Amino acid sequence: MNKQFNRRDFIKAGAIAIPTLATISACSGPVEQNNIIKFGVTSRPRILDPRKATDALSSRVNRLIYHQLVDFDTAFKAIPSLASWQQLSPTHYRFKLLHQPKFHHGKTLSSEDVVATYESILDTDFGSPHRGSLKNITKVVAINQQEIDFHLAKVDVLFTGRLVIGILPKDLIKQGYSFAQNPVGSGDCQLVSNSEQKLVLLREDGVQLHFIPVKDTNVRVLKLIKGELDIIQNDLSPELLSYCKQQKGQLKVMSHPGTSFGYIGFNFEDPLLARLEMREALAYGIDRQQIIENLFANRARLAGGLLVPEHWAGAPELSGFEFNREKAQQRIAQLKKISGLVDNYLNSDGEIELSYKTSSDPTRIRLATVYQSQLKKIGVHLNIQSYDWGTFYNDIKQGRFQLFSLAWVGVKSPDIFQYVFHSEAIPPKGANRGRYRDPIADELIAKAGQAQSLTEQATLYNQLQTRLQENLANIPLWYEDQYAVMRENIHGYQLYTDGRLDGLLQVQKS
Repeated sequence: MNKQFNRRDFIKAGAIAIPTLATISACSGPVEQNNIIKFGVTSRPRILDPRKATDALSSRVNRLIYHQLVDFDTAFKAIPSLASWQQLSPTHYRFKLLHQPKFHHGKTLSSEDVVATYESILDTDFGSPHRGSLKNITKVVAINQQEIDFHLAKVDVLFTGRLVIGILPKDLIKQGYSFAQNPVGSGDCQLVSNSEQKLVLLREDGVQLHFIPVKDTNVRVLKLIKGELDIIQNDLSPELLSYCKQQKGQLKVMSHPGTSFGYIGFNFEDPLLARLEMREALAYGIDRQQIIENLFANRARLAGGLLVPEHWAGAPELSGFEFNREKAQQRIAQLKKISGLVDNYLNSDGEIELSYKTSSDPTRIRLATVYQSQLKKIGVHLNIQSYDWGTFYNDIKQGRFQLFSLAWVGVKSPDIFQYVFHSEAIPPKGANRGRYRDPIADELIAKAGQAQSLTEQATLYNQLQTRLQENLANIPLWYEDQYAVMRENIHGYQLYTDGRLDGLLQVQKS
């Protein structure tokens, strides 16, 4: 029998009636295989408390368990989900619950649960990683059972888009209940069991969703072919994805444009990389389109700005630097004419040698070797250094690199530019890992933050992204597609641009 809600935690939390437990217990015997969807993941969701979760998988699973006040449309503008709103003043918002679902322990969601959720996030003792983005809130007040007022310290036109935290029940919050492993929400799925082997959620229609961790990508695909898994999403090498496409009659592959922004970062404290000519040589010397076609099998699109073109603050006219080997070679020749600039960078073959750090992921190493091959033709030798993820990431944060490559995943809010490119956001204060410093970019970021409307912000962020491309704050590479591989008997699954797993709410097995 599957392990149910952690009863000891409920007992510690107080005497709480949980009418759903009897229902789940009745269903926890043999379940028809058609009513079990087995979803393969790289590791199990670790934090099923939306106030604490920061990793992508936990956040995506939490969407299935909890309701949130606000969601995003296809242009990444905030739209009502659990509640609509009106702005009563520049710093005063009133939200009204559009519906009041029952939590999985039987109580009806009300405005008091919304207040309790956000007050707990703002509590410094609780230690929510989301407090920083919400610290502008000075007060949250329940007007009645359906209405909630949020008061802000200063104007923030992006405020409504920050209210995407799942709502938790006030009674359990007050009793110190641990949601992280035994979540109690009001969403379409509720917990059946949670262990190292799998997380089991129950949909309202009786279908069980099993999240099964399989770290090795090859094993994950083999389990899919054998029927031990039904769906896997992303995290496969291009070769494995191509192999899956060849398994006609057993597997099918679907894809959807994504938002994951791949880029090559520079260390601006390096004297040579601080020169625009050197950065331009590298940007012109990499044939991104060829890589997309050959390595990604066209499952990516060229990137310009950090935000995708369809984003309300995006810059669709930007697409990065077009491959031009002749221009790249010209930039290298110009640099070599500057006395003493490149002498310490030249190897025995007269090439400019630069170190390139990457993780030990096979696909990332293969990408590095492609860059190495392409840049050798312009007179640059990449010295590839691959490390385990922890070592690699720590080196990047500490500034111990010349070149590196990473990706920004799931970006929705344009205030990420403050976090990534402002001169005061150098780690540990932010994620300006390249130590990029530009007074013009800082000024545009500040003006956008003070803007009084989304229209004004969109104009400023467009100007900022144009500046970042002209100044080559990094080399924009591509936006990688979302993709899923599933067995032939799986129907109705849907992919989303941001990689959310909401498709699991409708998917069926025949």
